[in-house]
Amino acid sequence: MNYRNHITIEANKRGGKPCVRGLRITVYEVLEYLASEMTEAEILDDFPDFTREDLKACIAYAADRERRFMTATLSA
Repeated sequence: MNYRNHITIEANKRGGKPCVRGLRITVYEVLEYLASEMTEAEILDDFPDFTREDLKACIAYAADRERRFMTATLSA
């Protein structure tokens, strides 16, 4: 999954946090919704502009960020 087509970072939007396609929905919020046991269907119902691909992009972004963080930590 190429999350770069879905995740944007704009300095003037949500404090520069990674957001979904320029919307005001952050990756962090989506991950929190999933962690709080919201289902994919519930998230998609609550945010009509949000797609299943956006949801997968958030997970892929978080996984990539975690991988890069762990690699940098081990290299130090």
